[in-house]
Amino acid sequence: MQDICKAHGLSPHRWRQFKLSNDKAFAGKLRDVVGLCVAPPAHAVVLSVDEPSQIQALDRTRPGLPLKKGSGPTSCWKHAFAMITHGCRRYGTTTLFAALNVLDGSVIAQNMQRHRHREFIQHLNAIARGVPAGKAIHVILDNCATHKHAPVRDWLARNPRWTFHFTPTSSSWLNAVEGFFAKLTRRRPKHGVFTSVANLENAITRFIEEHHSAEAKPFKWTADPDKIIAARNRGFQMLQSIH
Repeated sequence: MQDICKAHGLSPHRWRQFKLSNDKAFAGKLRDVVGLCVAPPAHAVVLSVDEPSQIQALDRTRPGLPLKKGSGPTSCWKHAFAMITHGCRRYGTTTLFAALNVLDGSVIAQNMQRHRHREFIQHLNAIARGVPAGKAIHVILDNCATHKHAPVRDWLARNPRWTFHFTPTSSSWLNAVEGFFAKLTRRRPKHGVFTSVANLENAITRFIEEHHSAEAKPFKWTADPDKIIAARNRGFQMLQSIH
């Protein structure tokens, strides 16, 4: 296999993928989201909202071996299976509802057992209680059905200081809170051992507290929206040339 890859200049371990948004209003929604991050409205709070569901509380089927100086957890292939196994025990799941404040990097979060419009409305009410009454609330969120359910629309109509800004279809990566979720996953659930959902939720809560005390900072948008739109157009051109 190595000889074949070397002969043809192949690097199967290095690969890239992409998904193009078919949203006809892609450019307008993109500029709307970027505008909120770059120039937030006066007397308003801008929140990036999402909720990863089915976060699993997992335990290893075999205990990990103690680490040695100069040796990572999988550096020795002879003991790799004993240290990190493919098998695991599942103890349940949780859903994390989180809202990242773009202006200061703080996070309002709640762990809930289900991912429905009812839990989403509970999360919105919790956010509302923490935001001063005189401030408007602009929310950036994706096109999940939970966010567009009829009771959610009714709730939004009863709370005029709230405005929803949806990311383009298949473009949830535009939402700033996704970076927070990625960091959370790397530091807690990915390599952690949890024997109950309560242990997992406590670990997530501690991570959020550590984030507030040491890492919370204003979100800064650096990508040029024109370059993003141009890259999307090139992607469609490439697909058309292939087909």
